[in-house]
Amino acid sequence: MTGRRRAVPDGSGDDRAGCARSGGLPGLRTLLSGADLPAVVDELERMDAAPRAGAFALLPHPTAVRVVQMLDTDLQAELLAAMPEDQVRRLVADLAPDDRARTLAGLPAPLTERLLGGLSDAERRKTEAVLAHRPETVGRWATPEVVSMPDTATVGQALDAVRADTGDAEMLYVLPVVDEQQRVVGVVSLRRLLVSDPGLALSAVMREPITAHADDDQEVGANVVRDHGALAVPVLDDDGRLVGLFTVDDAMRVLQIEEDEDSARSAGMERLRRPYLATSVLALARSRVAWLFVLLVAATLTVNVLDFFEDSLEQVVALALFVPLLIGTGGNVGAQAASTVIRAVAVDDVRFPDLPRVVGRELVTGLLLGAALAVVAYVPARFFTDGQVALVICLSLVVVCALAATAGGMIPLLAKRVGVDPAVVSAPFITTFVDATGLVVYFLIAGVVLGI
Repeated sequence: MTGRRRAVPDGSGDDRAGCARSGGLPGLRTLLSGADLPAVVDELERMDAAPRAGAFALLPHPTAVRVVQMLDTDLQAELLAAMPEDQVRRLVADLAPDDRARTLAGLPAPLTERLLGGLSDAERRKTEAVLAHRPETVGRWATPEVVSMPDTATVGQALDAVRADTGDAEMLYVLPVVDEQQRVVGVVSLRRLLVSDPGLALSAVMREPITAHADDDQEVGANVVRDHGALAVPVLDDDGRLVGLFTVDDAMRVLQIEEDEDSARSAGMERLRRPYLATSVLALARSRVAWLFVLLVAATLTVNVLDFFEDSLEQVVALALFVPLLIGTGGNVGAQAASTVIRAVAVDDVRFPDLPRVVGRELVTGLLLGAALAVVAYVPARFFTDGQVALVICLSLVVVCALAATAGGMIPLLAKRVGVDPAVVSAPFITTFVDATGLVVYFLIAGVVLGI
């Protein structure tokens, strides 16, 4: 179970962090004395690789274990690769099984095998059980260290089991109730146990379980936890048997990862796998270049459209002045619509059957936006050209904004329908659509109004 760091709420953390930045390793020792773990993680992420490894070596072992849990996977692998293997073994052995599995998954396979071999039989089995699930599924985040109770037990027996826990279980506030086949039949909260008669059967105080499937996408499972305000949900296998618990702090971390990924892809780039200052310039370029190539190829459509309407441009040169305005405005409107719908899809507010309603809403929204922008644009357009060309620009704005908003609403839903991440395709598709279609609309309207 991991916790994503949050900003330090008071000034003391900022002061200690500033001390670390200005004082190097001595400053970090001062920072460590305050036991401000999120600030320690932030400072480590800001360092280059060699200083980071030296600073990490200063951490007491219990603190180092907690810090590793909070670091991104790439930084975990980088730090562990710089440590002596005996220290890595000790650190990995003290991680929770789900954290350990995700850490080992980022290491070279031979090292992973050696580290697994150094664990106790029980810890190795738990870790391998988590590793058996596919990456980016709920199963990879489910802690197998759970206090579960048979449905034949009483409230008193459940409380005795909680008291007998030696600290292995990561979540004691939610107890799954299982039948003889380990199928989850209910859940009971620790609070309910404490206020109930010890002689009552668990079946009398448990409630219907909110569950996630081990093979579910990690974002789907995290949304289940968030939407139900749960501290943890049982994770089930294909037969409904208990696999582990997906806890709220892990769910929040998953949502943060997914939000970072969607934000990056909606901007036409890949999510950085590590903090910005810990990412090399080459990696920054690599994360952005792929979609730039796609957009470069797509831009050739715009060139072809301009070439096709070259005669119109020669007759009315003023039309060329407003091409950037038209394309830029349409792209912005489409991006706004796409961002809104992508977010709605991510939180399950909108589904594919809602496509006609989304198209209708975005079409009307685009018309309203286009009309408002046309009114504002008429004055500067009239300043640079005559009234007829200004009319062409205003009419084009209305049509282009309507088309862009409609495309921005449709594309994410269509992408989701065919199994593609909406954030991946929306930016290049909308750019291509608005650039090419917008120019066609512009010159067709110019042809009708100006007679060219």
